[in-house]
Amino acid sequence: MKPRFNQAKTAQVAGRFLKLAGGQMYYMLLIKLMYITDRAALISWGRPLTWDSYVSMPHGPVLSATLDLINEGPTLGREDSPWHKLITRHRDPYQVKLKSEPPDEELSEAEEELIAKVFEKYGRMNRYTLRDMLHQVLPEWKDPQGSSLPIEYRDILAAGKKTPQEIAEIESEIEGVAMLDALA
Repeated sequence: MKPRFNQAKTAQVAGRFLKLAGGQMYYMLLIKLMYITDRAALISWGRPLTWDSYVSMPHGPVLSATLDLINEGPTLGREDSPWHKLITRHRDPYQVKLKSEPPDEELSEAEEELIAKVFEKYGRMNRYTLRDMLHQVLPEWKDPQGSSLPIEYRDILAAGKKTPQEIAEIESEIEGVAMLDALA
């Protein structure tokens, strides 16, 4: 059990990256930056920013619901969603762009600093270079042979050198957050 995907916070994370990039970027790069950020937060703080589900896909690790938002675009009744109010597809079908100034009320100062740090290190990389690098350095990514494979929090935590006891404690805390989330 895990907490619900936080679309508003996810949109703000993406919005911050897009703003740092000048307002637009290839969505493959954006997805990779967001995965790196969620991964770092999970390993450092015991919780990701977005609560998205992760999958290994041919082009590397992906935030599943976020990719769906990018690929599906706004549909009837969803054009007012937090994501679609802030982000849209670019004329180039492989890019996304900001529609407006990204809010930040969902993000803590530490989260904003993490986003800036990730962008500083990886944000100017070619999307394919970053993809190839992540294939080499992320042990939780497995080649799905043209399909997709789930990446669990425990896989990321183990790759981040957490002990089995630390992993169990973090998973227990996440389950507690999920139970509170279910009551809301």
